[in-house]
Order: sequence, then C-alpha cells, then structure tokens
Amino acid sequence: MLLHFYKMNGAGNDFVVVDNRDLSLNLDQDQIELLCDRHRGVGADGLLAVEPAEKGADFKFRYYNADGGEAEMCGNGARCFGRFTSALLEEPSDSVTFETIAGTLAAEMVEDNIRIAMSNPFDLTHDTGASVPDLDATLRSVNTGVPHVVAFVEDLPAVDVLKHGSAIRHHEAFSPSGTNANFATVLAPDHIAIRTYERGVEEETLACGTGMVACALFHHLLTGAASPIKVDVKGGDTLEIGFEKDGEDGFKNVTLTGPADFVFEGDIEI
Repeated sequence: MLLHFYKMNGAGNDFVVVDNRDLSLNLDQDQIELLCDRHRGVGADGLLAVEPAEKGADFKFRYYNADGGEAEMCGNGARCFGRFTSALLEEPSDSVTFETIAGTLAAEMVEDNIRIAMSNPFDLTHDTGASVPDLDATLRSVNTGVPHVVAFVEDLPAVDVLKHGSAIRHHEAFSPSGTNANFATVLAPDHIAIRTYERGVEEETLACGTGMVACALFHHLLTGAASPIKVDVKGGDTLEIGFEKDGEDGFKNVTLTGPADFVFEGDIEI
C-alpha cells in the first residue's frame, strides 16, 4: 500500500501525520513502528492520525508512540495536529477543537505559534516514595494527559537521562503502564530547563509537551513562580506554560504555547 504522509515537528519532537478522515487506513502496530523507524521508515517520535469527530469537536486526534502503541495525548503532537487540521476546516478559523483519549482540546493560532488548551492535570503527588540508584532527587508525579514523573536536579547536562529515565519509566511504583520521566533545573524564577525520557519512544526526545507542563506546575508549587513559566527543551526552543490555580494542588486553564512546523510530505510503501 502506498501511504501519503506529512512530517511535522513541534520544538524538535517530530511526527508522521496521516489524514484518515475517511477511515480507509487501518495501520497496525508493526506498520506504525516501521513508519517511525529512523533507518527504515520516515522517522518520528510518533504518528498522528486525523479522524472524524464523534463528540461534536472538529476532528478526532489519534496518537501512537514510536513503538506503535496508542497513547492518550501528546502536547507537542497536539500543537502539530492543531496546525495541520486548521487547514482542513471548511471555514477559515484561528482555532480548532479535537477529541483525544484525555478529553477534548482546543488549539489556537498565536502569530507563528500554536497554543493548546490542555486537559486539567490530576493524580498529583509531591513525593512518590520511589527512588532509583545514583539519582539524589525527589520523584514527584502528575498526569497531564499522560503520566509524568518530575525530578529537579542541580546539573541538568550531567544527568544520564537514558539510564535514570529508563529506571523510572519501568519502576514498579509506576507499573503496569509505566511513566514518562523528566529532569528539570531552575534557570530563573519564571524559567526552567528540562530533559525528558519518553515512554513508548524509550529514549530521550528533543521535547515533550506534557512533560513541560508537569515540570512547570511543580516549579510553581515548589517556588511560587507565577504563570506563565518559560521552559527550555533539548531541541533548543523555549515554550510557555500558562495556568490558573484551582485549590491547593489543583490547576485549570492550563496552556502550552510553542512552535509547530511542517517539514515535508511524501509517499511511502508500507
């Protein structure tokens, strides 16, 4: 089968995008994994599929990690999805809505950036009680659409993200589904930098939108930093997390603002 695809990236987090509004595509896990393979396929951190909405939004968002497994959400993928689907609207608009497993989200075009209105975070834990060898940091957790662990460190470049990230991702405390693992450091009161090990990709990625949100929210809880909080990612971009408090440890109106760019389009035999 000859598949037409688009390649997009959000702050270095890259995706294969397919238009499946007619539901003619039924890609299996092996095919998705092949498409995301950087040596034998297109190469990507995950695959985004556009499908028809079922609950009144403009579109339905399907996201698959590079291992072919479907995930609830992806913040950088959502920004790319928002830019892609805005061009598919029957009437031109600066905003688009789409249904995800984590809830219905909205994307807004803000000059050259895309702002995603995220789902409300939940299951926030200040100290999971878990630990991994050679990492002296409290492991905090929150679900920002997908589960994330956050560890604040002094020397971010020195962190062995592959080693510690894998240990956290597979830790029994987060079984059976596992978790994403983030390492963050404070640059200024309103500015942090992070590195992320992504579940499903099983390695460090250049950016992770839901991970940025998780780190920014814990930075606020630990320091009182006001919204918005800037976040530097390994890909070199700086994104912005906005939020409002909702109770002691709750948040609402969480937003993620940053770039989402087309790279190329093409056809591949699968």
